[in-house]
Amino acid sequence: MKVLWEKSPQPAYDIVQSLGKTESWQASTIKTLLNRLYRKQVLSIRRYKNLYLYYPLVSEEAYLQTESESFLQRFFGGSAKTLALHFARREKLTMEDIQELKQVLEKGKAS
Repeated sequence: MKVLWEKSPQPAYDIVQSLGKTESWQASTIKTLLNRLYRKQVLSIRRYKNLYLYYPLVSEEAYLQTESESFLQRFFGGSAKTLALHFARREKLTMEDIQELKQVLEKGKAS
């Protein structure tokens, strides 16, 4: 999906070429994935001359929102507080990180 979010529409050949730079997947694997995403109505296909052009139906932002909510629900019982505490306790935060988190929390408290 990232390939299509960066540039769309694209034919399968271009998608295979793009993913070939970062992934070790076969062309048939990528085409299977494209078909599954099409069936799930995450992307669509438009025919242009003798090419089938793929383009996303879901924005990256909408996808990230859905996946973030699913992750939060599955692993932290839907609690953003539990998630934040989990990572704050396990990650080494810089003073800049802490200041940014404080600003976000203050902004959330005000609304």
